[in-house]
Amino acid sequence: MTQIALITGASRGLGAALAKALAPTHHIIAVGKTVGALEDLDDAIQALGGQATLAPMDITVDAAMQQLCRGIFDRWGKLDLWLHAAVHAAPLAPAGHIGPKDLAKSMSINVEATARLIAYVGPLLGETGQAVFFDDPRGGAQFFGAYGASKAAQIALARSWQAESLRTGPKVTILEPAPMPTATRARFHPGEDRSTLTDPATEAARLLPQILPA
Repeated sequence: MTQIALITGASRGLGAALAKALAPTHHIIAVGKTVGALEDLDDAIQALGGQATLAPMDITVDAAMQQLCRGIFDRWGKLDLWLHAAVHAAPLAPAGHIGPKDLAKSMSINVEATARLIAYVGPLLGETGQAVFFDDPRGGAQFFGAYGASKAAQIALARSWQAESLRTGPKVTILEPAPMPTATRARFHPGEDRSTLTDPATEAARLLPQILPA
């Protein structure tokens, strides 16, 4: 029976790369806001012999996430894997000059949406499924106040869930990807020599054995 994988933040970067890496063994439910990028991902997955369900949705819209998870339950009854790759990269700014809208958006996407998704996706994963989060430890780094604080809070939620579900499941895994030439990183390091960074497809291949051990 085909395994079912939900990937939030699947339209580009690591999320898209992992979707392609999982395509041979999983039906991919790809969530993202960019319709064109999701369609390109669907084409790539089909070229690999896989299948995808595209969900062009905003993870901060509570009703949409409820509808998504209800649809997953109605169609498949469960999830085997959830990869949470969605993230908001707020502009760099001194701590005393963080824009209120930038902070609010960071908390909404990186923290509040994650908390709701844990509540909605957890029951679909049950005792045997797995949730995977991706750490990017910038907390305390200069000018990374909004991103660093919200990302640290996201991972703190994941670690609490991990500790709480040790005996009951689902399995919660937290990985730290290598620096990649993604749009998120480009916002933080414009003009960086991207040739020194790890391609998302290469990084997905490195992380996959940690997600699906042999």
